[in-house]
Amino acid sequence: MNNANPDITFVAPRRLPRLETRRLVGAPARALRGLAGRHAPWLDRIAVGILCLVLLVSVVGAFWRPADPYTANPKTALLGPSAHHLFGTDDVGRDVLSRMLAGAPETLLAALGITLLATLVGVVLASVAALSPRWLDAAVMRLCDITLALPTLVLALGIAAALGPSNRSLTIAMVLSLWPGTARLARTTIRETMSQPYIETARRMGAGRLSLLFRHILPNSLDQIVVTASMEIGGAIVIMAGLAFIGVGAPPPDANWGSMVAEGQSYMTTAWWISMFPGLVITLSAMAFGVIGDAIRVRIDPAMVR
Repeated sequence: MNNANPDITFVAPRRLPRLETRRLVGAPARALRGLAGRHAPWLDRIAVGILCLVLLVSVVGAFWRPADPYTANPKTALLGPSAHHLFGTDDVGRDVLSRMLAGAPETLLAALGITLLATLVGVVLASVAALSPRWLDAAVMRLCDITLALPTLVLALGIAAALGPSNRSLTIAMVLSLWPGTARLARTTIRETMSQPYIETARRMGAGRLSLLFRHILPNSLDQIVVTASMEIGGAIVIMAGLAFIGVGAPPPDANWGSMVAEGQSYMTTAWWISMFPGLVITLSAMAFGVIGDAIRVRIDPAMVR
């Protein structure tokens, strides 16, 4: 005898949408995971270990450095790695390790802050677009498309160059360059969440737009937004380093990892350590954030493993 109630409809759990967004480190992270195999927990552990080491270095660098990272000493210029200078010295005698330690808190905090601001702007505009009339939704999405049509680094370079070299202009340029990717992904996720039966039920029970947004839609859309933000941090580190490399960003003598790579490009054959150590830290940090973000994505929805 079948006692099932015909008035009750069971809805299968929704699968997170596979959204392809432009990422500087997301694709390499997925490629690395593909080479290692679909299930590579050791790769996640390595990424977590690298990230913890970078965070520890940034905390230590805020309080202690083996030498003054800003004072030049021509007598110790271009010294190779040794017991006195573990990472060698640059062309004006500054300790490379000390400069990397000094630049770590600035680089990581700036990347985190820029990512949070870009995510906030993207989610706000995506929410406005998803809940607004079609013409406003279309206008916001066209603005996203126009911005996404330009390479992120080129767009950030143009904005930062127009505003002048400073940390403030660098932050503004990167936020304006990174928000469209988050906005488009968030808008698609919010739209899919709005189509779920429980949203219609809440609407029929008298819930207003803001109540639906903050109590039902955004909490059920945060998974994809968190994944995107975690992978965006690595991209922000790479973009910041690229802008500093070409001279846009904080002016000297700030110890920026990207500017340190640029300072050593003339000595690649004779003093390789000036560029290699900062470049290695940039690469490992960006890839660690990418792998961790990809691991979160796979953990949320294993069906998204490719």
